[in-house]
Amino acid sequence: MKAKKVFMLLAIMLMGGQITMAQNALNNNGDNIVGTYEGLQNGDRFRAKIEKLKDGTYRGQMLWLENDKDADGNKRLDEKNPDKSLRNTPADRIVVFSGLKYDAKKKEWNDTKIYDPQRGVRAKMTACFDKDGNLAITGSVLMIRETVHWKKIQ
Repeated sequence: MKAKKVFMLLAIMLMGGQITMAQNALNNNGDNIVGTYEGLQNGDRFRAKIEKLKDGTYRGQMLWLENDKDADGNKRLDEKNPDKSLRNTPADRIVVFSGLKYDAKKKEWNDTKIYDPQRGVRAKMTACFDKDGNLAITGSVLMIRETVHWKKIQ
């Protein structure tokens, strides 16, 4: 009976170590961020794609919005964008960040700004995988920070 408990304890410890190793592997390779994600922000469900660019940085772009129509049934546009030339971009095609870099020492992605189309603001961005394997994206402006979690679906 005692041997069985010891075996179970060892098995649990090994599994925990494997989960930690898998999590570290996620954070040790900058390209692990590449993929399709699903998220929820301010009540709006969305899907976004993160891809690696030729210069080695990463870009995030909206692919789908659950509520992509306005009250009149027209496709929602990026009306709050500070760059007036981008205000006619369909909301489900907005580039939310570009130029994101992987910092292997910190095991996070940073060195760019993320755009919040719901507020029309850009914020300093950092991203890392959380303990559940979701991408935790933090935007900060001055002393205000907000973190959203994107779940990788592909």
